[in-house]
Amino acid sequence: MQIQFIRNIQFTKLVKADGRLREFNFRKSNGLQEGLFTVDVSDDRGNRIVFRMQKEEGVWKIIKQQLQPWIWENEDNFHTLIEEELEAIGMAK
Repeated sequence: MQIQFIRNIQFTKLVKADGRLREFNFRKSNGLQEGLFTVDVSDDRGNRIVFRMQKEEGVWKIIKQQLQPWIWENEDNFHTLIEEELEAIGMAK
């Protein structure tokens, strides 16, 4: 019997968005969807905004949905943060 461990990835980064620092929480579960991160952040009222990012042609992109403009403006930053984290833990491809 062979045991294979696939670890969950979870990290938090501060990103300046809409004129202030916001805490973005990134999570990639060890489920079947290999190239999918769930990201959550609080808006100005304290409500959680949850969105997903998927790797398309080597670039992490937000899956199309209606989000605040300050989230879309940081899509490239999110790609960089995810790639840096994957590299730091030795999972970069």
